[in-house]
Amino acid sequence: MDNLIIRPVALTDLVYLAEFDHSYHTDYVWQMDIKTQKHEVGISFREVHLPRSMRVEYPQEISFAVEGLRDRPGFFIAELNDEPVGYVSLSKVNNPELIQVIDLVVLRRLRRQGIGSALLEEAQAWALQEESKFLILQMQSKNYPAICMANKCGFEFCGYNDHYYANHDIALFFVKRV
Repeated sequence: MDNLIIRPVALTDLVYLAEFDHSYHTDYVWQMDIKTQKHEVGISFREVHLPRSMRVEYPQEISFAVEGLRDRPGFFIAELNDEPVGYVSLSKVNNPELIQVIDLVVLRRLRRQGIGSALLEEAQAWALQEESKFLILQMQSKNYPAICMANKCGFEFCGYNDHYYANHDIALFFVKRV
C-alpha cells in the first residue's frame, strides 16, 4: 500500500481507535487436546474446520484512557489517505528482552491487505530500538486469521495459557526474534 503511513499515536487519535470493530470472523479454530498418562501429560493443538463461520468478540476490554498511553510505550497507528485504518500497541514486560503486542487491529474492510503485517514490522523496529530481542504475540485459539498472519510473518508458536482471558478462552503465544 503506497499511501500507508505508520506513526506514533496521538491523543486525538484515541477517539477513532475506540470506534474500530475489534471483532473478527473465523472458519477454523485451534482445538486443544490433552492426553494424560502416568507421569506424562501431552498437549497438542489441531486445526478444526467449523461447520459455519463464527463471529468472535475481542477478548479484552477496549480502553483508551490517557493513563493507558503510559502503559503502552509503543503505540502506533496506520493511516491510509489520512484515514486511521489500524493500530498496534506494545508493552514491555518484566523481561527487558521481550516486547509484547497487546493489540493489533485493522479496520474490517481492509483486513488481509498487508496493514497488519506493516504494523508488525513497525513493532519489530520499535523492539529493536528498545534493545529487545523478542516480539511476542498473543491471540485467542479461535483467532485463526491472526494465527495465519503470525505464521506468515515468521512468528513461531511458543506456548499457551488456558483461561487467560476474562471469557476463559485459551491464549496462544507466538514469538519472533527481532
